[in-house]
Amino acid sequence: MNHTTAADVADWTVLRLPLDDPRVTPLIDGLTIEYDTRYGSMYGGAGEEMRRYPAEEFAAPHGALLIVQEHGQSVASGAYRRYDRHTAELKRIWTHHEHRRRGLARFVLARLEAEAVRNGYRSLYLTTGPRQPEAKHLYLATGYQPGFDLDADPESITHLAFTKHLLA
Repeated sequence: MNHTTAADVADWTVLRLPLDDPRVTPLIDGLTIEYDTRYGSMYGGAGEEMRRYPAEEFAAPHGALLIVQEHGQSVASGAYRRYDRHTAELKRIWTHHEHRRRGLARFVLARLEAEAVRNGYRSLYLTTGPRQPEAKHLYLATGYQPGFDLDADPESITHLAFTKHLLA
């Protein structure tokens, strides 16, 4: 497993952008292709999932969309939206396939958590699909509590829900 170094982080620039910014497009397009590849028409298809929430839901003051750029290239993303008064829902956490296993997902997750705390949220909620075992392991390794039986067949659950209490 590769580990993030100080040099890696120094090369990463975090931008808070609207969903329609052209620097976001390659990541959303890549995520859509990955969802299509992993899930096909399950959940109504990737296009349906990507249109489920309007862009305003990921905008301040209740949401955020962060991308990480390295040398001007968008390499990772993550967002949150208001789930309820005290809870933010994480969405669109994704790393470009050429940049995986470098700690970018953990980095994005930490930035989203810090941003949510700054915006008054006390907890986080998210779901991931059963065909994303790396996401399941990331959330378990970073202190998220599963809302499902870890011993069950993930395909029988369909949406793997996680929560995490945030420390202010």
